[in-house]
Amino acid sequence: MSSGKHSISIKKWAPDDRPREKLLRAGPRALSSSELLALLIGSGTRHISAVELSKRILADVDHSLQDLGKLTPSELMKFEGIGQAKAVVIAAAIELGKRRNSENSALSVQVKSSQQVFEIMQPLIGELNHEEFWILYLNNSNRVIYKLQLSKGGITGTLVDVRLVLKNALERHATALILAHNHPSGTLKPSEADKQLTRKLQIACSSLDLKVLDHVIVTEKAYFSFADEAML
Repeated sequence: MSSGKHSISIKKWAPDDRPREKLLRAGPRALSSSELLALLIGSGTRHISAVELSKRILADVDHSLQDLGKLTPSELMKFEGIGQAKAVVIAAAIELGKRRNSENSALSVQVKSSQQVFEIMQPLIGELNHEEFWILYLNNSNRVIYKLQLSKGGITGTLVDVRLVLKNALERHATALILAHNHPSGTLKPSEADKQLTRKLQIACSSLDLKVLDHVIVTEKAYFSFADEAML
């Protein structure tokens, strides 16, 4: 229930304290996380400003941007002052951030370890509640030249089209590839289906002199590497 007190509108703040003006003057790095979130929200309610509303949202996730990124639009809309439009804007901004991080981490990276594969794929699939199967295509120097989301499935599995894997390898002039998929359950143990699929792709790729360098199972904070476990 409201106490009847109204928040001071951001428009009435001193210009140097307003998030939008502050960003234009000093750049986005000068803003706190709550101020950046407030710019996405745009406006608060009769009783709290956008910045105060942002602080409440961040406090609810213990000021963890990782946990903020896990909130669905429906969960965001549970906060007073966040309607569908604002929730969608926040979700879109978070997704753009994830994609930017993924692009930066994979750009011309020379893959030398399974840890690097995890760092490339975790922002993309580590926190999903459904399975996705991806392929990293590499050149002769083991540098990533293309990332492909091959399929998107349910909680317990996804389908993989081997022909599409090979088609993209030929089109991109790849010489090797790395398989990656996530386990929403958090378990790192590969299933029998995972093992069979890996073997199936190995056999198919060998006919085109393509090497399957690894198959990495990704969860939110850890990974399993077929190559590290000598399962390839």
